Amino acid sequence: MMFGWWGEQSPAESARIIDRALDAGVNFIDTADVYSQGQSEEFVGEALARSGRRDQVVLATKCNGAMGEGPNQRGNSRRWIFQAVENSLRRLGTDWIDLYQIHRPDPGTGIEETLGALTDLVRQGKVRYLGSSTFPAHRIVEAQWAAERRGLERFVCEQPPYSLLARGVEADVLPVASSYGMGAIVWSPLAGGWLTGRYRKGRELPESRRAGLLPERYDMELEANQRKLEAVERLAVLAEESGHTLVELAVAFTLRHPAVTSAIIGPRTMEHLESQLTAVDVRLGDDVLDRIDAIVTPGVTINQGDAGWRPPELDDASLRRRP
Repeated sequence: MMFGWWGEQSPAESARIIDRALDAGVNFIDTADVYSQGQSEEFVGEALARSGRRDQVVLATKCNGAMGEGPNQRGNSRRWIFQAVENSLRRLGTDWIDLYQIHRPDPGTGIEETLGALTDLVRQGKVRYLGSSTFPAHRIVEAQWAAERRGLERFVCEQPPYSLLARGVEADVLPVASSYGMGAIVWSPLAGGWLTGRYRKGRELPESRRAGLLPERYDMELEANQRKLEAVERLAVLAEESGHTLVELAVAFTLRHPAVTSAIIGPRTMEHLESQLTAVDVRLGDDVLDRIDAIVTPGVTINQGDAGWRPPELDDASLRRRP
């Protein structure tokens, strides 16, 4: 997500970061059309073409977010999915996408229409596997039932937000994914930068482009973000006492959950990448996990803005009231 104008704006430096990740054993790259409005896909495609290692990588991207004006360049309709996948293939410079994910639910489109379009893409050889991202548990179940009922390709994985500060998916999404044999590829294990060590009491808050894009997650006037800051202070102490960096504690925590397949790191710089790679070798003991549970209650997301998707029924009163 951090390649392109949202973060690292140099294609060459982005390629250098990708090459280092591949050299370290990373074999899964996840992007989306909406990241920097296609620039991220372009940077990833250029890096893989230059390295000649496309066949070594499980390449994933997504569609759903707005890529233009009006209603026809967004969402989960058959019309847009067919157009979006062609755009992504072109930007990535590849003939196929290993994992094509629906980035968010679309209440205006039936899941059978979405799965039907995705099934056709699999049969055409343009996509290998299908996934969802940030779907609530009931929509994950709905999609599995629709696929079985209609003989369609199913979502084989879910990509939910999961971190020390956003544990809501422990209550339903992760157990549901596990029960259907789905992988769980968790995003934002560092809670959008909150768990990097840069957000600490008594320090000047770091400048962040994401803060402008997603103010509800970073506005310190919000009580929920003050509670996040309190939790970070206690987690930082725990990390130090357990002999790890806060970054290592955060990423290793997500990997310890039995339903989690992998954690998506989002480095903007080489320094960020190096600080995160070491987490794969960290195994947290039950004593540390118990102390984490005492700081952030299992199944609780401190700020609901970190949940990644808000049902439209909560913001549109007409969806809650009879005419």
